[in-house]
Amino acid sequence: MTKPTVDPQAVRDPKSLPDVESLPYRPCVGIMVLSPASKIWVGRRADAPGDAEATWWQMPQGGIDEHEDPRLAALRELREETSVTSVEFLAESENWLTYDLPVDLIPKVWGGRFRGQRQKWFAVRFSGDESEIDLGAPGDPHTEFVAWRWCTIEELPAAIVPFKRDLYLEVLRQFRPLLVDS
Repeated sequence: MTKPTVDPQAVRDPKSLPDVESLPYRPCVGIMVLSPASKIWVGRRADAPGDAEATWWQMPQGGIDEHEDPRLAALRELREETSVTSVEFLAESENWLTYDLPVDLIPKVWGGRFRGQRQKWFAVRFSGDESEIDLGAPGDPHTEFVAWRWCTIEELPAAIVPFKRDLYLEVLRQFRPLLVDS
């Protein structure tokens, strides 16, 4: 897993920003983990700036290794980021979805090689005990999240990193039939 690092306090010379249009999207998977009551698992990013506590939450996601099957990548990323393995696959997104990073973040994430991510999304139902969820040690460079919670479909858009909201709204649209009334 390659964890992007973000330094929101860094100041860049605008001349050093890349030509965004020439950069590719990073191949990635995203995982919507649903509780038995159809609440959605979100984690607060470990690299969130202090003033963004309310909005730097996201569902598990991560890069696809070369020649790796996206579904297997989703299981791997979910295990790496949350230790969760007790899941049942429910659905796969209709298509690949993309989001662009804010231009000032591009030089700071993934070595400035990508403009954003191209993601295949999977919905899974969590079937384990919550004690299975282990985010890792705070401060460890491989720790993706510092907190987690279940949220409702109504709460999700406001909690998400702002530049990913449109993508999340599309994920919600596609997976809405899986969200049974609790």
